[in-house]
Order: sequence, then C-alpha cells, then structure tokens
Amino acid sequence: MAGTLNRLTANEAKAAKGRQMLADGGGLYLQVSDKGAKSWLFRYRWKGKRPEIGLGSYPAVSLADARKRAEIARAALAEMPPKDPQVALKGAQGEGVVTFWAFVEEWSALNFPSMRSDRHKQEWLRSLKAYAEPLHDMPIDAISPEDVLNCLRPIWHDKRVTAQRVRGRIEKLLDAAKAKQLREGDNPARWRGHLDALLPNEKREVKHHAAIPFEDIPAFFERLRDRPLMSARVVEFVLLTGARVSEACKAKWSEIDLDNRVWKLSADRMKGGREHRVPLSDAAMAILKSLHDARISDYVFPGLKPKQAVARTTALKTLKEAGGHSYTVHGLRSAFRDWAGECTSFPRDVAEMALAHIVESKVERAYRRGDALEKRRALMQLWANYCTGNTSAQVVWLRG
Repeated sequence: MAGTLNRLTANEAKAAKGRQMLADGGGLYLQVSDKGAKSWLFRYRWKGKRPEIGLGSYPAVSLADARKRAEIARAALAEMPPKDPQVALKGAQGEGVVTFWAFVEEWSALNFPSMRSDRHKQEWLRSLKAYAEPLHDMPIDAISPEDVLNCLRPIWHDKRVTAQRVRGRIEKLLDAAKAKQLREGDNPARWRGHLDALLPNEKREVKHHAAIPFEDIPAFFERLRDRPLMSARVVEFVLLTGARVSEACKAKWSEIDLDNRVWKLSADRMKGGREHRVPLSDAAMAILKSLHDARISDYVFPGLKPKQAVARTTALKTLKEAGGHSYTVHGLRSAFRDWAGECTSFPRDVAEMALAHIVESKVERAYRRGDALEKRRALMQLWANYCTGNTSAQVVWLRG
C-alpha cells in the first residue's frame, strides 16, 4: 500500500492543465477543470458505494495538506469497525467549518423563494458552479482577494458581464456570511477601492437589442401572417402589444379579459415587479379569438406539449426566418418606441407606460394612481393599424 502513495510532486500539481484527474494514491486525487481550477478529492468505498469527499481547492490546500487530510480519512476506514471518513475529517477540521458552497446552498434555500424568476435562480447557481469553482471547498472564513481573482481573471476579458455578475454574487454571499459571524474583516470581493485597482475596467461599447426599422414593420408583419406557426402568432402578439417575449410566451387565458379587451399581468410576471394592464387592439383581439376557439391549454400560446408554453428560442427562430435576420424579438419593442416618437403626438410617458417602463419619480408615482389605459389603448390601436397596413382606420384620442 505504501508504494502506491505520494505519486504526485509539487511541480506536477502546479503545472497540471486541462480537464483531468491526477492520482496521488490511496484514494487522493487532484481534479483539474477545463478552466484550470484545481481541487482535491478523496474517493473510497463505503457500505457498497463509491462516495467522494472534497478536501479543498488547490493551491489554498497544498499537496502536503491534502495528504494529511487523506491520511485522516484512510485511518478512519482502517479502524475496527470502520468509521465514516467524512465524520473523521469534520472532527479534525472543527465542527464550525463552513465551506463556501455549503453556505451558497444555505443562503439560496433562504433567499430564492423571494426571487420572482425561476430563470434568475437557475442562472445564479449556474454561474457560481461554473465560475466560482476555486472557492467551492474553501472554508468561507479563509477566502482572500487572490482566491476571488482566481475566479474572475479567466473570464474578465471575454465574458466581462458574466464576470461582473459573479463578483457581485460572491460579494453578496460573503457579506451574508459576515452578518452570520462566519467570517471577519473586509469583503475580498468588493469592487470600489479594492478589486477595481487590480482588474482592468476599460469601458466597452454597449450593444443594444437590434431593432427592426419601424418603416419595415408592415412588410415584416405581412410575412409573419403567412406562417402557420404558433411561434409566429407569439411574435405578432409581441409586436402588437409591446410586451416582452417572456411575458407573451407564458401568457395564460386566465390573464385575458376578452370582453374588456385587456391583458392583465400580475406583479410576479413583470420584470419591474409591478402589475401591468395591456390594452388589446383589433389585430391583437383577432389573434386571441382565433386561438381561444381552438384552445387546448391554459397557455394562450402552447408549445409542442399542451402543458408547456412555446419557447423563447422558437420565437426568435421564427423572427429570423420571417426576415428579421440579426434582429431580436426584444428589438420589436424598440421599433414601436421609435415609431411612437417619430410618427405620433402622444406624450412620451404614454409610450413608455405602454412598454411597462417606470417613467416617474417616487413622488410623482404617489400622485399618479392611474395607468393611462385608455390613452394607451388609442396609441396601441394606431400602432396596430400601422403594422397591419390598415391606413384607413381612424383613432380618436382626446387630449387631457
């Protein structure tokens, strides 16, 4: 057994690159990820299974330290009767040790229920799993600025927005750990006056959602009508209502008031977290009535399976196939906003409210209780007339 131990050298551990598992012997392995993050694992047999224990990230846990921890685990297995190595290691490291990932799981269990978007919750965990891997097995009170930089440097240039989000999430978690008295001192992930001096922060050009020029909308709408696809009806509906594609894809019949021609979205369905009413034009009503008569699902726009809504990616594919090329579904909202500003005399606030944008200060919102529904109804009907080429239709709008 002794001859199978200590296979690795310190230089080999330091130089290891690319996804691989390097065996040191006796169940100890150095795990290397695609991005170069390294961590120690101990593999063993226990009650008919092959579990593994994380012994910490490298180089925070050196080769020598990893061997000491592996020896504690092997000693536990060698006892009569054998003891669980996880229990032995926990006792050796101290009952109060909390790893970064253990705290992520604890924090998410407490805070995720208050997040509105399931997609946002998944993205939170996915980003930390992928890009904060060097921290996963570290005691949360031992994380240093260099450890945080090891997470950020590999993605700082090519994935700047993602890197900034990961940094912010690490900072938030470490602040929460300090509040629970699990760590002390300054937050190693803070930006201002700290990491901003260590990472380049050159400004990059902001890429906006590519919008179809509003002059091309009538021809584009005509091409959509020629496509007998549910995804085409979604794109039409987005165009006619100014809604976000995620809101339209997941629209349910319970939200639609056909008699009063209103689509009512609850606060938890909106990006801004505020209830929103959408007036429905003649063209939008025509889409809804045709689908309502043949409905097979609670969703207005069902996917291939009735219990699922049509996918966002499917809507984008339809947009491109109908001649949208490099444009995005979100860019349809921009086309509406450009048209409203260039071709109508409606106040800016009415157009912004049609897009569910918050346009006033908190004080102004306290005095304005309404949502300008009827003014927006007139605007959206005028827009629908433009989209469908119905130039003969008249819209009456009373100022005031």
